[in-house]
Amino acid sequence: MPTSPCPPISDADWPDAIGELREGFAGALNVYRTMAHHPALLAAWAPLRQHVVKENALGPALTEVVILRASRHLGSAYEWAHHVSRALALGFSPERIEAIRQMPGGLDGMIVRAVDALIETHGLAPAQEAALADAIGRDAVIDMMAMVGFYSVLGYLLNTYATPLDEGIAEEAKMHPALFAFTEWSS
Repeated sequence: MPTSPCPPISDADWPDAIGELREGFAGALNVYRTMAHHPALLAAWAPLRQHVVKENALGPALTEVVILRASRHLGSAYEWAHHVSRALALGFSPERIEAIRQMPGGLDGMIVRAVDALIETHGLAPAQEAALADAIGRDAVIDMMAMVGFYSVLGYLLNTYATPLDEGIAEEAKMHPALFAFTEWSS
């Protein structure tokens, strides 16, 4: 595998312009250490990340459903592994995570089909949007769309620059290899 032109930036090489971000979320994950090659983008990304990832109307569990499904479409083994870890920490069963990889029922299935539609057809049909808005609220539907876009950008970055898994996630993946295994999209 060729050397990445944008590997995760070390603490010693961290750009001064975004020094304050190194001690927070950005310094904790290789994805943001890779994005730090473009300090202005990472600085602009921080407040959007706060809303999309932490303060959205979906709540933590549905957020993980969206991100897991989007990571499958995007071919992002990095995001899949990180969000399997987060889902497990939230109490997801291995069966629920595996269902998201395939096609779950219930509300998870409704969310998965919406993510599929956003990525495959670039929008939601009116009836699908109305059903989702009834189930989770319109703010959550709009946040879901933003989240799919947000994670698409991260997937492009991760895939282009072959960003490696963070050490803790790689160790966790060794304990649950089948659950963390990323297989190419097949459907």
